[in-house]
Amino acid sequence: MSTFKFPIMNPLLHNELRLKVMVALDSLKSANFMYLCDITGSTRGNLSVQIKKLQESGYIKVDKSGSGATARSVCCITSKGHECLLAYEQGLRRLFSEQVPSSDEHEKVV
Repeated sequence: MSTFKFPIMNPLLHNELRLKVMVALDSLKSANFMYLCDITGSTRGNLSVQIKKLQESGYIKVDKSGSGATARSVCCITSKGHECLLAYEQGLRRLFSEQVPSSDEHEKVV
C-alpha cells in the first residue's frame, strides 16, 4: 500500500471568497467591510455571511461602530487566522510540488 497522501486542506479556507478575505487581511492587517466588498467583487450579503464564518472560527475579529447609515465594520486577522492561512498556503505548495506515484510504482509496492 502506498504511503503517499495528499495534504489535508482546511475546508474553511478552501472557499474562494473566504480565502480572498484572509489574504487581504493578512496583507493589510485590517480593512473595512465596504473595502473588502470592493476588492473581492462580492455582494454585501455574501461577504457578510463569509465574514461571520471566519469570525466564528476565530480567524478574524470584527469591530463595529456607529449605527444605521453611519455603521462601520472593520475586520482584522487574528494570530490564529494568520497561522491557519500559512498552513493552508504550505499545503497548497506541497500539493503542487509533490509527485504522485504512478500506478506502476503503486503496483510494485502492493
